[in-house]
Amino acid sequence: MAKYYFGLSDVGRQRDNNEDAFIAEKLSSGWILACVIDGVGGYEGGEVAAEIARSTIRQRIQNASGDVVQILRDALLEANRNIYNEKAAGKGNSQMACVLTVALVDAQNNQFFYAHVGDTRMYLLRDGSLVKVTKDHSFVGFLEDSGRLSEAEAMSHPKRNEINKALGFDAQIDLKDDYIETGQSPFLSGDLLLLCSDGLTDLVNNAEMTKVLVSATSLQQQAKTLIDAANNAGGKDNITVVLVKSDKKLQKQQATKPVLVKKGDQQVDNKPAAITREETKPKIVEPVASKPKRSNLALWVLFGLSLLLALGCFWLWTKNRDLQASLPKPAPVAVRNADEKRLSDSLGLAHGLFNFTDSGRQAITLSDTLFIRQDSLHVNGNGLVLQKDSLYNGPAFVVSSNNKFLLLENITFNGFDPAVVLQGKGLQLKNVQFQNSKSPVQQNILLSSDHSVTATFRDTVLFKKDSLPK
Repeated sequence: MAKYYFGLSDVGRQRDNNEDAFIAEKLSSGWILACVIDGVGGYEGGEVAAEIARSTIRQRIQNASGDVVQILRDALLEANRNIYNEKAAGKGNSQMACVLTVALVDAQNNQFFYAHVGDTRMYLLRDGSLVKVTKDHSFVGFLEDSGRLSEAEAMSHPKRNEINKALGFDAQIDLKDDYIETGQSPFLSGDLLLLCSDGLTDLVNNAEMTKVLVSATSLQQQAKTLIDAANNAGGKDNITVVLVKSDKKLQKQQATKPVLVKKGDQQVDNKPAAITREETKPKIVEPVASKPKRSNLALWVLFGLSLLLALGCFWLWTKNRDLQASLPKPAPVAVRNADEKRLSDSLGLAHGLFNFTDSGRQAITLSDTLFIRQDSLHVNGNGLVLQKDSLYNGPAFVVSSNNKFLLLENITFNGFDPAVVLQGKGLQLKNVQFQNSKSPVQQNILLSSDHSVTATFRDTVLFKKDSLPK
């Protein structure tokens, strides 16, 4: 077994097949390639996607050269295309996808590079402290990374495994610069990288993992202990662990002898020279004529100027105070309530479909705008009622110009005028009510201010009776 890198995968206690895959190998360049892949998409489908990603990455990176971060990104883009091609071939597994974290470690030059999509993770252990390097591309992961949820709350959250990004979700991720998370970091003597699937991090917390990784055992034993810990906690999912440790030894500073410096034909070291009798004689110091005292006139002039400056500043302050008092007071800044903030965060991270399922909070008061920026989105409120705060005069939704399709379903808007400001290209309403709203939907047409425009505008909005404002 390799001493400084090792990978291990286990099916867990509750699964029949293992949809995880990993890479832990040394390349011909001397770099270490480490990768953990977690397949999704149902029985066997996730396993197929994970293997496609694994073989693509190994082949693409094996002899690559140039910009390392771009190489990793290109490898993930190619894996995404290969998964889509497999789905398009019509062999089944139409929902298959995978999440992964891959790292290229250059231990010789003390650095590592990584690329990441989904909720697999990479940690860096340094000086006994375990730090999560990657971010989870999921709603719960966002709440945990931003401090809204503790680690324990995130581990037990019912939506923990709902992800927003994966290879196989979107055929055009190459057009989205932020879809693949990339980065690089120093990799110092004694550092340890842990790459793992969520089968480990859903059940084993940071403190328990740290305790295992700082133990004086081999990487093989550490990987096995981590997997055993997840299985002992229930083993709900496949568990995969890859470890990479810096093989550089700590360098100790050695004391050096004093350097001898030649001076003429004599060698002089840094020892103090012998003091002669002549040098010990006291030297006669000639008296220095004292300088005349500076006149006090300059001090009085300086004092007068300082006083005038202080009086001028006081006069300006009083005038500014009176001016501020005469100005109208600014409107109070809206502060979102907890339910409104949670709804805003959820909508911002939604991909394709957003289902409002908080049965205990069917009515939410809005004090600010909710933005829809996705290119397409289906929002099912399941009876959600959005109410306007008494101090808020804006719309409930503003739909950005890049949106191509928005479906709002089973939602009631109360008091908004307008309720939806549409800058996008398409809006569909299904079982939507507008209460106390004279103009429920307002469409803003964005035109160029730099060129002449020739256009025709037609009314193509179709209403059914049950969707008209009451």
